[in-house]
Amino acid sequence: MGKVRSIAVKSMARRLVAQFGDRFTTDFEVNKRLVSELTTIKAKHLRNRVAGYITRLMKASKPKLEEALEETEQEEASPSS
Repeated sequence: MGKVRSIAVKSMARRLVAQFGDRFTTDFEVNKRLVSELTTIKAKHLRNRVAGYITRLMKASKPKLEEALEETEQEEASPSS
């Protein structure tokens, strides 16, 4: 079994990839630094989780990345109250 990622981590990562996708790479260390620069996340553990998921998305095949971005757009379009 793999590790479980929360919805918050996934949605933050997808939102960052949607906005700044051209800046992220498949290197975790680079992504970690970018997440620190682009967000106000103070917790190191949360920053690393987001950077790790972004790295995974960037390593994934192109259709999988596009699917993740579409999910983010759908989440933003449907208001949750």
